[in-house]
Amino acid sequence: MVNRQQLEGKWNEVKGRLKEKWGSLTDDDLTRTEGNVEQLVGVVQQKTGRAREEVERFIDDVVSGS
Repeated sequence: MVNRQQLEGKWNEVKGRLKEKWGSLTDDDLTRTEGNVEQLVGVVQQKTGRAREEVERFIDDVVSGS
C-alpha cells in the first residue's frame, strides 16, 4: 500500500487518473482527503461502490508508474 509521502509526490497524477477512471469523483471529494491514503480509499469506495482492494491496487499502480 502506498504511503502518504508517495501519494503527495504523485498527487496531481493520482487525482487526474482517479477522476478519469471514476467520473463521479470531484476535486472536492479528493481534496478533502488531504493526502491521507486511508481517507482517499474510503472516499473513492463511497462514491464508486468499488472494492477496497480494487481502489488500493489502482492507486498503487498509478504511483508506481504501472
